[in-house]
Amino acid sequence: MSAAIPTIERPRTICIAGGTGFVGQALISHLMRAGHALRVLTRASSHAIDLRPLPSVELAVGDVYSAEFLRRSIDGCDVVINLVGILNERGFGGAGFRRAHVEFTAALLRALVQLRVPRLLQMSALNADAERGASHYLRSKGAAEQLIRATGPALDWTIFRPSVIFGPADSLTNRFAQLLRLTAGRLPLARAAARFAPIYVGDVAAAFIQALHGGASSRKCYELCGPEVLTLEQIVRITASAAHLPCHIYRLPDAVARLQASIMQLLPGKPFSVDNYRSLLTDSVCHDDDGLRLGPARARLSVLAPLWLAPKSPAPAHPVP
Repeated sequence: MSAAIPTIERPRTICIAGGTGFVGQALISHLMRAGHALRVLTRASSHAIDLRPLPSVELAVGDVYSAEFLRRSIDGCDVVINLVGILNERGFGGAGFRRAHVEFTAALLRALVQLRVPRLLQMSALNADAERGASHYLRSKGAAEQLIRATGPALDWTIFRPSVIFGPADSLTNRFAQLLRLTAGRLPLARAAARFAPIYVGDVAAAFIQALHGGASSRKCYELCGPEVLTLEQIVRITASAAHLPCHIYRLPDAVARLQASIMQLLPGKPFSVDNYRSLLTDSVCHDDDGLRLGPARARLSVLAPLWLAPKSPAPAHPVP
């Protein structure tokens, strides 16, 4: 299930912001196997329990918005990787997205320039656009890209714009599987025809590693997509099949879907929000194939999803003596 790891020149000291999340932990696994020394920024050590035992991972715990903490944490690093991202905010006006995506990126860039750290890899999103993005999420991701592009020649950067990312610990297939279990397979679905090109987390990690040293990827933005385009309904049905769950989808008209979002965003954990709905108004598919230069993404959702979604066989009963 692992993507091939490209050959590297030499081990680097790499600082990762957002390394305790789904993509971060997959990327850390790949980077460790490639021999790099890693420093992971986190607000609390409790967020990085799985990373504590790893010998080549150093945790930097503190206020990630503090200029002093950022300078101290990235000092001596060859490369900084920014994976920080949220899909929902606590409020509703976009301030949470701007803080996580724009304000943090601005603080990180100031520290990079002050310490003359030469290389930044930035996780963005397909359809990120500071002016025309359909949602607060997409506009804030686009604003972060603008800040990076405006830095001087001393900072070398590469930006990645993936479609939805899937893998064993994702919030895509696992969330739909959970919803299908809770509703006995009956799911009212917003924007059922919205299109995506789901990409496996291992292929995303491989693209980051391929671009680690710059070179041909210097000051470039790459769209990352998987090998097939699927509608949201198809993704749900693949999830249901992999998890051996019933699946009865009720395609919601947009007016009803928006009402659904306005109600669900008030629930604990915000399972679906108006901002999520707005993001779904634009298909998340690649517009060019530049990302293929970093290595083709061949992993298909329908092939891999059963590896983590299929019901586990019960352990054989021990005979009673």
